[in-house]
This record gives sequence, structure tokens and C-alpha cells, in this order.
Amino acid sequence: MNDIASESVLGSAPAPAAPQPLRLRFIGSGSEYFRIWIVNLLLTVVTLGIYSAWAKVRTLQYFYRNTQLAGSSFDYHGSPIAILKGRAIIFVLAVAFNVLGHSSPVLSLVFLALLAAAFPWLLVRSLRFRMANSSYRGLRFAFTGKDAEGYMVFLVWPILSVFSAYLLAPLAHQRFKRFQHKNTRFGTTSFDFSGTPGNFYGVYLRTFGLALLAIAVAGIVIGGLGMSIGKTQGTAGKAIAIALTVVAMYAAMLFLTPYFLSRLQNVVWNHTTLGTHRFQSQVGALKLFWIFVSNAVLIVITVGLFTPFARVRTLRYKLDSVTMFASGSLDTFVAGETAKVGALGDAAVDWYDIDIAL
Repeated sequence: MNDIASESVLGSAPAPAAPQPLRLRFIGSGSEYFRIWIVNLLLTVVTLGIYSAWAKVRTLQYFYRNTQLAGSSFDYHGSPIAILKGRAIIFVLAVAFNVLGHSSPVLSLVFLALLAAAFPWLLVRSLRFRMANSSYRGLRFAFTGKDAEGYMVFLVWPILSVFSAYLLAPLAHQRFKRFQHKNTRFGTTSFDFSGTPGNFYGVYLRTFGLALLAIAVAGIVIGGLGMSIGKTQGTAGKAIAIALTVVAMYAAMLFLTPYFLSRLQNVVWNHTTLGTHRFQSQVGALKLFWIFVSNAVLIVITVGLFTPFARVRTLRYKLDSVTMFASGSLDTFVAGETAKVGALGDAAVDWYDIDIAL
């Protein structure tokens, strides 16, 4: 009798609610961004680059505020002065390195070593600045990565990649994305990242394999065509054959960038979670290839004026390809977090007032 009652209770228990798919959406337009872009460009030129910090803030605010999730927009609160400070640091370091390079090669090498030692420290603070000044529904993000791991990600792994003839590049890339995602939080809830080195090696190796295949096919097809042209046209024909080979190889390689970027975005976001919420990215390589090629053609035809439209087209597709599977209502999630970290988020902005991301 008790068993029957237990089965009845268990049978009537409500099933867990299925995660709710929430698509990221970009609602901005190329014409709107064009007006911001052209003003930013003109003022940056007139002020000899000083306005570029304010231009960056205006640009980020436009893209953040036109990116929506569940009907609410993101926002960016960065200070142009902090960005200008970061760029001033980079400018002074570059000038110092150039001067030392002309006066003493030994001192320039010493300075380069010191710069390499300081750069990861600056990059970690730049990540903190960006996250502390990003928000969604009034709640700030934060980056809590430690300097020690930052030195591994930004210095040690890149050096090891170079000395391994870039065989460790996928591993270094995986370590960077893990460092970036696992140390980012929204309110008090941390993101997590489960992507493995194998996932990244898969993207790199498939891209490398396609590159070899493209080179081989282009070489065989155009090579055969070139031989026939060379026999009939002489030296001029050989030059034409070489030109056709270069063009064909370039066209084949042109596909590899959108292929690599699409597969990489999918790997990164398909292995990213925020608490109990997970993400899914479905960027298509062919679609992204078409956007890249058509953007390039239109930028050339318009002498660069299509650039802001191209950026909007690319970003819209990448963002619209991402879905968040929310395991609960974001209203409850955000409301609960805001009460815990409201004051802390405001203080964090003052602690990390530097941005060297150009």
C-alpha cells in the first residue's frame, strides 16, 4: 500500500522545466553606426588621435546598448580618461623602445624584457576594467583573474608556442579562453568553461587540413592550366599562370578565416555556462564567408565608407547566432544578484581605471 502511495506521489511530481531558449539580438543599423563612425573618425584626425578614447566609448556604448537578451539591453560605462591613460602608457613605452633601439641595442633588449614582464599585468587590469564597466539590467560584470595565471596565459604560453613552432598554439588559446571565461562573473554568479585542448586542436587541425587541401587543389588545377598556357603563350603565359595560381590560392585561403572564426566561436560558447544557464552558438562558415567577401567588395567599391556597415553586418550575424538556454527566469536571477553586489560593483570601477585594449 505504501509502495502504491509512493508511486502515486512520485508520478504526480512536476517534471523539471525545460531550459528557455533566449536569443541574443543586435537591433542597431549600419546607417546609425555610420553617423557615429564618421564623426569619430573626423574628430580623431582633428585632435591628432586624442579623441580616439572618446570614440571608443561612443562605439562600445552603441554596440552594447543595441545588443539585447530577453528584451533588455547591455550597457557600457567606461571612462574615456581611463582609456586615454592606457593609450598614453602604450605610446610612451613605444617611444622609449624606439629611442633606446637607436641609441643602444643592449638597452633596447633589456627594455623589451621589462615590457614583456609588465604587459601581462596591464592586460589583466584591462580585462578587469572592461568587465567592471559592462552591465546588463543594471548589474555589473566583473573579472577576478589573478596576475600569476595572467602571466602564464599572456607570456609563458605564447613563448612556448613560438619555441614549439606553434604546435602548442591551440593549447595556449584554450588556456586563454579558460582564463577569460572562468574568471568572469555576472553579479556574484561565475561563468564556467569546459572547453578542452582537444576541442581547440580540432579547430586548428581542421583549418590546417583545409589549407593544405586548398593549396594542393589550386596547385594542381592552375598548374595544369598554366602549363598549357605557357606552351602556347611563352614567357607571358607563364607569368599569367603564376598570377592565376596566386589568385586561386588567395581565394581558397580567404575562406579559411571565416571558417576558423566560426568554428572557434562555436567551440567557445558551446562550452560556456553562467551558473545553471548554458549557451549555444551556431555560426555557419559559409554564411560568414559570404558576409566577409561581400563586405570586402563593398568596402573597396565605396573607398572605405562601407566599413561601419560591414562591422554591423558581421557583428549582427555573430550575435544572432548565440542562444542562452536559461534554466529559470532572468528577472528573478537579476533581482537576487542586484541586492548582493550593487555597492561592490560601483567600487570595482574605481579600482581598475585603466584600459590598454586598443
